[in-house]
Amino acid sequence: KLGEEAVETVIAAVENDRDHLIAESADLVFHLLVLLKSRGVKLEDVEAALEKRTAMSGLEEKASRKRD
Repeated sequence: KLGEEAVETVIAAVENDRDHLIAESADLVFHLLVLLKSRGVKLEDVEAALEKRTAMSGLEEKASRKRD
């Protein structure tokens, strides 16, 4: 469902339909929150990851990722 909502959000953005983009973004965020809760991930954990990201450049962030 999250993927479907992501696609619908992108379509609304490409169509430059502000009201539709807002509605689809709300759906996307809702389903993301449902997914996070189902996996035991707190929104605070996501916020912390975002804070780390803004504290370093994009190249530094990419270099800090774990490699498989």
